[in-house]
Amino acid sequence: MINALNLFFLANLALSFYLVGAIWAIEVDIFRSWQLVDASAFATVQKVHWQKLAYWVFAPLALALAGSIILVWYHPAGSPAWGISGNLACQVISHLLTAILWGPCQAKLSRDPAGPQSIYLAKILRTHWIRTTLINTCVLIMLAWAVKLFATT
Repeated sequence: MINALNLFFLANLALSFYLVGAIWAIEVDIFRSWQLVDASAFATVQKVHWQKLAYWVFAPLALALAGSIILVWYHPAGSPAWGISGNLACQVISHLLTAILWGPCQAKLSRDPAGPQSIYLAKILRTHWIRTTLINTCVLIMLAWAVKLFATT
């Protein structure tokens, strides 16, 4: 039966799938394309990228984190504890690592005249797979949770 809690859960599942698409676009295309940008245009390309992030990355990430927190207290009946805690853990770890690793690297990259040859871009490219894995793990947890909730026996 679809009730308000089930709809809220499904909205969070859909948002998780959206974030998987966004993280793969960033992982496979955006950051790697930056290596090809001329150093003189690099700051402009990065600035335009940052202007778009608020809408297509930061807002959905904030909603996903809020949804994960709300699901701790308000979740469909029969929700597994591993789903509730695993979903939130992936979100929190991703945000913490962003604050201590990728955020500072992005800030330093934006001031580095080396642009596409920056050690900060190289560090992002070497480590960003961790965030990609966390976002993918989150959606897999949500998907397994959905199967547990909605599969018929």
